[in-house]
Amino acid sequence: MSEVRLAAEPRTEFGKGAARRTRRAGKIPAVLYGHGSDPKHLALPALEFARVVREHGQNAVLTLDIDSAGSELALTKTVTTHPIKNYIEHVDLLLVKRGEKVTVDVPVVLTGEAAPGTLVTQEADSVQVEADALNIPEQFEVSVAGVQAGAQIHASDLSLPSGVTLVTPADHLLVVVAAAPTAAQMESTIDVEGAGVVEQASESGEAAAQG
Repeated sequence: MSEVRLAAEPRTEFGKGAARRTRRAGKIPAVLYGHGSDPKHLALPALEFARVVREHGQNAVLTLDIDSAGSELALTKTVTTHPIKNYIEHVDLLLVKRGEKVTVDVPVVLTGEAAPGTLVTQEADSVQVEADALNIPEQFEVSVAGVQAGAQIHASDLSLPSGVTLVTPADHLLVVVAAAPTAAQMESTIDVEGAGVVEQASESGEAAAQG
């Protein structure tokens, strides 16, 4: 993962009202913490930071130019997004040093198509690894191309780059490939569920009549 340089401004106002004013000015409220130092309250340029997350993922490493205070190396730790309007509300940044190992969650992305007549279920969408702060994988690709029913893929099956160590348990289940239900099985399931609904309604009617 490449290092990205980004301008940042110190924040002197706090609270919900101050955060709203920061966002209206086209910036994102952020907090930089770590290594026992006092938290630094910052404002990041919204468009530039959104581009960094889009192009480099949420584990992006930033070189923050903080006005006259110099620069700091930081890992994007938490990105809070508005649940409805989908804009970035707040960012937590972790202060890191070159050569330092960090523990992060890395997305798992499936590629390819399994064998015909199968159903692929992704049981986990990320795994936790330890890596150099400047060499965090953006994602792990897992190919299910041609995989037959009955196959399982675990964390231990991932191909890890040099210097990256798996923190998630090796037997953690990532993907299950099962036989897809037949049309007859689907119809049978619908019939059983429908019968259950009718029976439940009938019982409710009887109870109402008795009452």
